[in-house]
Amino acid sequence: MKFFRELRKEEILILCYRIFLAFVFYQIARLLFWFFNRNLIKVESFSDYLNLAFHGIAFDLTAILYVNMLFIFLSLIPIVINTKSGYQKFLFWLYFVTNGIAYAMNFGDFIYYRFSQTRLTLAAFQVAKHETNILKVFTTSSKEHPFVIIWFVVLMILWVFLYRRFKIKYQKPVKLVPYFLWSLLILCISSVLIVGGIRGDFKHSTRPINMVDANKFVKTPLQGNIVLNSTFSFFRTLGSNNFREVHFVDEKFIDENIFPYKTYDRQVQNKPNIVIFIVESFGREYSGAFNKDKNIKDFVSYTPFIDSLANESLIFPNTFANGRQSIHGMSSILAGIPSLTDAFTSSPYSNQKIQSIVSVCDDLGYETSFYHGAPNGSMGFLGFGNILGFKNYYGLNEYNGQKDFDGMWAIWDEPFLQYFAKNTGKKQPFMSTVFTASSHHPFKIPEKYQGKFKKGKIEMHEPMQYTDYAIKKYFETAEKQPWFHNTIFVFTGDHTNQTAYSEYEKLMNRFAVPLIFYSPNPAYQLKGVNAELAQQIDIYPTLADLIGYNRKIRSWGRSLLSEKQYQPLIVNSDGSSEQFIYGNFMYRFDGKDITGIYFKEDLGFENNQIDKLKTPETEKGKLVAKAWYQDYMNRVINRKLN
Repeated sequence: MKFFRELRKEEILILCYRIFLAFVFYQIARLLFWFFNRNLIKVESFSDYLNLAFHGIAFDLTAILYVNMLFIFLSLIPIVINTKSGYQKFLFWLYFVTNGIAYAMNFGDFIYYRFSQTRLTLAAFQVAKHETNILKVFTTSSKEHPFVIIWFVVLMILWVFLYRRFKIKYQKPVKLVPYFLWSLLILCISSVLIVGGIRGDFKHSTRPINMVDANKFVKTPLQGNIVLNSTFSFFRTLGSNNFREVHFVDEKFIDENIFPYKTYDRQVQNKPNIVIFIVESFGREYSGAFNKDKNIKDFVSYTPFIDSLANESLIFPNTFANGRQSIHGMSSILAGIPSLTDAFTSSPYSNQKIQSIVSVCDDLGYETSFYHGAPNGSMGFLGFGNILGFKNYYGLNEYNGQKDFDGMWAIWDEPFLQYFAKNTGKKQPFMSTVFTASSHHPFKIPEKYQGKFKKGKIEMHEPMQYTDYAIKKYFETAEKQPWFHNTIFVFTGDHTNQTAYSEYEKLMNRFAVPLIFYSPNPAYQLKGVNAELAQQIDIYPTLADLIGYNRKIRSWGRSLLSEKQYQPLIVNSDGSSEQFIYGNFMYRFDGKDITGIYFKEDLGFENNQIDKLKTPETEKGKLVAKAWYQDYMNRVINRKLN
């Protein structure tokens, strides 16, 4: 019996209590996350929420063990002084520094989720590393949403109070041999349990639990974000690389159904100039021209100029983005490369030769340039622009006018677009892309325009009107330039942002962006409304077609104006699964299997038909989705994007 006296029962029980506290506070954070995003993530009943929270325990376990491995080890290691007050104080600070940082990630996600539409991952930090204003962004966000800081501080104080409720009394081991033997046994058992907890189970035949697994327990894919926690999603994407070659079909099937290479034979004598507007956070819901047939109650448009321009343009009111962040929009629009669960632009494979609208224009002797009014290098645009081969880059350094800086991100849109209008076209033909910046958090407009625009229903509405006004002023200047008449203008958004209407809270509509082709030259016949499905990756082949590029194009998109018709295949990712629209159905794919089939009208992914439908169309659709994924991975990994 003396042998059992050195079992360290009190230390083990209090260690379990301290780890249990982490579970309690992660559940509180989960509830608060859902509460502050409940308009975006629908949960039908309290029992449904409890079911989601229950399944979230497995993801909390992994996160908590990641964070507390060292704390657990140092709590159990047999060094005799474990119970001394000085050592316990050291453990106290280790516990709350590590857990405090990890816990704060979840609170940051209360706000970040509204813009990213996915849980916090390493990708957010990869984008942030290009910015010099992170502290200012954090300070501004804290002022706008003080409840995040208040709740975090209150809960951390409560956590500290509960931690201190049970203290370990000093007890010097009497028998050192049994003390060390018991400690080693407990350490071995703990190590096994920690490995199993981090993996999600003890089976060698299964992969470790990951973000996709959260969707096993939900009624709609969006609810997977409640099951997850931000600490888990960050750690699971740390050092991860989901780019892996797969084989589902033979190359003949890919050539006959995916058409990775396309050719167009349009003959163009006088090459048109190209101006591409990538408008920051320009969701389709902000523009009346794209919502005429949506029957949205009390709908208000916040883009009067773009609406008027759309009446003189060719527009596609059923267009979807191929990514979730600004840099994803750049790769999709200019190079026809969507971003899946892992973003191509932050992958080890982004630095390769890439055929794009930039390289196509270079081949035809165009002058190419990229404009973004932020500090050079912001968002990773400069680096990726160099990969694509832009001959000129114009950012904050070239603008040389700090008085027009918005104090946070970039030059205000109005002065920067004036600079853009006057600085382009010195050599023709040219292809210029401008990435606007003002319709972005913290949703401010210049002081001189305070009161000019409607506040709207959400913060985004006022700066969206300012950007629309800035584009109007741009056209007033551009139409006076000698290059204006023979220019094709393209407008789309990089990704979506805040939503005011339930129609755009649906998961697939989180990718709903506008697409406009306009030219004052009637020869290009860019007028009308085309209700076909379209996506950002269609822009590059459409423009290549319009300027008469008759060589082979590597593109998963298609020309929206060619007589050569290819069936639309819309592709994007919510950060945990890939999503496809093909024919009459939408498909969700986890990298191995099709996990959901939905009617294409079910934009909220509410009624999974995978167990109800097995038709020739859906069987082919599943195969086409897998074939596309196979070709994407093959070309990215093996550097076949040129």
